[in-house]
Amino acid sequence: MVSSSAAVPDGLDGIGRRLALLTLAALVVRLAFVLLEPATHPVGDERTWTDWALNLCSPRVHFSPLRIHLIFYPPVYPYFLAVLYGLTGTFETARWTQAALGALLVPAVGLAGARAFSPRAGLWAAAVAALYPELVWFSVHFWSETVFMVLLWWGIERLLAANAADGPGRAVAAGALWGLAILTRETVLYFVPLAALWLATRPGSGARVRAAAFLAASLLVVAPWTYRNWLEFHAFVPVSTAGGQNLFQGNALIERDKTYEMVDAVQGRVAQYRYAMRMGLQAIRDRQPWWIFEKLRDEMPRFWEADSLVLVHIKRGAYGPVAPALAVGVAVVVLAPYVGVLALAALGATRLRWSRPTVLLVALLGYYNLLHVVTHGFARYRLPVMPVVFLVAGVGWTAWREGELARMSVRARATAAGMAAVLTLILIPSFRLNLEHPAFGLTDTGGPPGADAPAP
Repeated sequence: MVSSSAAVPDGLDGIGRRLALLTLAALVVRLAFVLLEPATHPVGDERTWTDWALNLCSPRVHFSPLRIHLIFYPPVYPYFLAVLYGLTGTFETARWTQAALGALLVPAVGLAGARAFSPRAGLWAAAVAALYPELVWFSVHFWSETVFMVLLWWGIERLLAANAADGPGRAVAAGALWGLAILTRETVLYFVPLAALWLATRPGSGARVRAAAFLAASLLVVAPWTYRNWLEFHAFVPVSTAGGQNLFQGNALIERDKTYEMVDAVQGRVAQYRYAMRMGLQAIRDRQPWWIFEKLRDEMPRFWEADSLVLVHIKRGAYGPVAPALAVGVAVVVLAPYVGVLALAALGATRLRWSRPTVLLVALLGYYNLLHVVTHGFARYRLPVMPVVFLVAGVGWTAWREGELARMSVRARATAAGMAAVLTLILIPSFRLNLEHPAFGLTDTGGPPGADAPAP
């Protein structure tokens, strides 16, 4: 059985060279994709991010946070794009920079896996992160996921390192990285107290000091933007106001566009946020006592659906006319690794030992699931926690390679089969919807290409 006791505690000897090679491979694949990807145009929030970046580097704003009304979205990704555009006058530089940055996810996942499970499981997960088609695609498109994941997973790696060693230095680095991740995607803000508590409960001296250092560093990184929001909008908004809209549209039993119309009718960005939060909470109260069961039924299949923004781009015609056979081929390339990783993760989940690092990673996965049960699920939203799935799948891969399957108990086999069955039931509706879409040419729906694509 793979456990944290098998992991290399701090030196991580023997995997550095292989992680470097995997990182290089990830870089080559991503840079090649920049060169070889067919011409496309932005879809969904991609245009929103680039518009905010252009606003930031305009002569009127000139990168000043006090001259721009950015509050619905966090600031790091618009500034990331704006700085690169300001230096070169084109967003093409951002694609190359983001591709290079995306490769840095690989060593973070590998080191985290080696600390939490074993070097072999970490290397397997790092290899998946290097070549996973969806991660390659995101690394050259204007979504915040790539920047967010690199910051978050290096923050996780430093947090695991702080757990394994004395002194506050690693905890401070972890907190700073978590703070930057929060300013990229606010979703992990509310996990910080749980991570600090996890660090504080480590047996031995100095644990509380490290936890306090982690918590202080993360909050100090976020605090300047919170203060800016206070100056600009005269309200306490830790990072952004998108959470209110997400809560409202995810729980109100009305069309998504209607919730936007209702919120937009309110004057003032903070007033809109408060209205959306109030309406979202009211919708939750109105749906009791079955709300949580309805949300689990509705959102988990959407969160874990067999879909991707890669396919949404094709469905919406962002690449222009695409031959159905090619669209089907792309779907296989994107979805087959996803399904394979889930299958191995179902096996790996039965081989886990509940060490402290395992608890942290599984808690993060559960937190993200719960967050999108409360709001709403979509394939893109699971991407930040897919490395947890890669790592658990790495445990399953290691168990298979080491011949542990033959020694599995009947109970473990039944558990793995049950998890696989649940995942299959979750995936079936999204497979059916993709097969019915006219872009894949497998059924004659009579609709125009892109008409049925889900909103990102």
